[in-house]
Amino acid sequence: MKLLRIFFTGMFISFLGTLPLGTLNVAAMQISVSDGIKAALYFSVGALLVEIIYVRISLVAMDWVRKRKKLFRTLEWFTVLIIAALAVFNFIAAASPHHAKNVILSQTIHTFWLGVAMSAISPAQIPFWFGWSTALFTKKILQPRADFYNAYIIGIGIGTFMGNSIFIFGGQLIVNKLNAHQNMISWIIGGIFAITALIMTWRMLRKVKRT
Repeated sequence: MKLLRIFFTGMFISFLGTLPLGTLNVAAMQISVSDGIKAALYFSVGALLVEIIYVRISLVAMDWVRKRKKLFRTLEWFTVLIIAALAVFNFIAAASPHHAKNVILSQTIHTFWLGVAMSAISPAQIPFWFGWSTALFTKKILQPRADFYNAYIIGIGIGTFMGNSIFIFGGQLIVNKLNAHQNMISWIIGGIFAITALIMTWRMLRKVKRT
């Protein structure tokens, strides 16, 4: 019963955490639009694989995670650059009469490995899960046992996949509805990436001022 509780808790938190617009779910949606559902699903699996590895590491090395603020700050700035580049290439695609693909998301690299790479340089998930895991430990919902960790991580993986699937299949639905307006889709996705980059930059600059 306790294992089921931590399983569904991890799945619920992960599912809700995936729903706000972010780098990975919007990228999954765009890959679904440009390269198909199968490619987007591979991307999602690669991204969630890194996420659960991060969660597993944070569970057994919380002190190490807490002390590596400079490393994560560097990764955050690198993530902003990637998001800004995604926005720029979407705007270029939107302005192109030939409906050019996003050159970052449409490279020859397999989308599974693209998901692994983009998730690996996205550090926001580490403090997110660090905070939730700490809270669950405090409430004794999560216990320092291998079976609890495994149930928790499996739930997280399923929740992330479910959340990303909404964007993947939702992207296909948007394309089917707006099939004659590919440029509009590129403008919208580019705008989402641009706003995300600006918000992340603003938050990081606030952190720098506080320190």
